[in-house]
Amino acid sequence: MSTNLAPGVPAKHVSLGEHHWGGFRFTSQIVASPSPQLAPVVLVGGAFQRKETWGPLASAILPVADVVTVDLPGWGDSDTLPDSYDGSFLTATLLRVLDDLGLDRVNLFGGSYGTSIVYRFAQFHPHRLHKLILLGAMSCLPDDLRVRLGHMLELVQAGRMAQFAAESVALMMSQDPDVKVRRHAAINRLLQSRFASITDDEVEKCWANTSRLLLHESMDTSIPPGIPTLVSTGEHDPFTTPERCRAVATTCTDAWFTTIADADHLSFLERSAEVADMMIRFYHGQPLTNLPYLRVSERVAARPGTPAMRQPAEELITAG
Repeated sequence: MSTNLAPGVPAKHVSLGEHHWGGFRFTSQIVASPSPQLAPVVLVGGAFQRKETWGPLASAILPVADVVTVDLPGWGDSDTLPDSYDGSFLTATLLRVLDDLGLDRVNLFGGSYGTSIVYRFAQFHPHRLHKLILLGAMSCLPDDLRVRLGHMLELVQAGRMAQFAAESVALMMSQDPDVKVRRHAAINRLLQSRFASITDDEVEKCWANTSRLLLHESMDTSIPPGIPTLVSTGEHDPFTTPERCRAVATTCTDAWFTTIADADHLSFLERSAEVADMMIRFYHGQPLTNLPYLRVSERVAARPGTPAMRQPAEELITAG
């Protein structure tokens, strides 16, 4: 067995899981830490991320925690999820993964598309979590992004994949020549190639996942997550901008907000070591202040009118 998650990790330390819920098949991967100091860290990613490809970020976490990555329905080698299914179904599938793997409590991380899934998980299953990190989040889809995503669906439908690749990269990476983004040119080339060569299966999943964003509410912020939460993004993120991310932080009752210097929406690729260090510090309960790679680091007060932590009025259907 080989894995791109943590190069050099012996195969015996890698476990693959297969899960089923609601008629869909989906998968997980666990890489065991040699000396875990924290509860397992579960990574839920964004578009085109697979459970095997978290690379340097996951490798940097492994010295202190087991790393669990997932391909929920609609990702990687799991079944395609039609756009009629909303985020609550994806949250239920995540619960099913934790139950199947026997993970009672974990540290949870969501990136980009994955942020709405883990935010909802924290709302309805806080007893299963220690802490929550959202990297690149927004509570709702603004009109300008709705138009751009609709155009990208048209490009996919027309088979114009090179233009789709260019639009996708422009959506996530800063195009301002006057700002500094680490590894910008290299990651730009990598993503252009990746998006332009996606398989038919990935095209189908891309269509369904993007359409889901347009059809369903991103986040219901009426119930604050009841656990310590960190919301972060790159300081030059053009997609989930710092303003949008900070607004998500204000919907939480116990939140920090940070921006990562010299990074945009792809900070986990551009500054993997620094993002991992930030994550580990937060999960450990260590200070996030006076770190050279954070441009902003602040404790965020809940916005006026945010209700106190309470149990959700309606529980999700448990994946039992």
